[in-house]
Amino acid sequence: MVRGWEPPATEYGAGHRGVDLAAPPGSTVRAVAPGRVSFAGRVAGRGVISVELSRTGDPPLRTTYEPVRATVRKGTEVTTGEPLGTVEPTARFHCPTACVHWGLLREDTYLNPLALLPPWLLGRAPSRLLPMTGAD
Repeated sequence: MVRGWEPPATEYGAGHRGVDLAAPPGSTVRAVAPGRVSFAGRVAGRGVISVELSRTGDPPLRTTYEPVRATVRKGTEVTTGEPLGTVEPTARFHCPTACVHWGLLREDTYLNPLALLPPWLLGRAPSRLLPMTGAD
């Protein structure tokens, strides 16, 4: 992990609304859990993919990944571990090394995406974005 979860003190305050995982350009980015692609496109010049996770309540949890060159389209149903795209070669926009920003939201509230990972995986280094076990 290059940079961890640093929730802002206020809704519009400074902070880090996700985690950054080291990943060289061209690396495959995979769905952490099953769901439906709700967005696959460009935001502020970077490729972004959002996936609404299945069976996570109403409104559903939504994961985001950037900068990613999408190989999926909006509306695509994905399974745990299914490729979503590849890490884009970009200028370092906020990390000292190439990375994937991984976010988690419920409606407009940002959450710590590491909460999706099994406890046995946390606290180990180096971190990699892997599919959840038993999420299907």
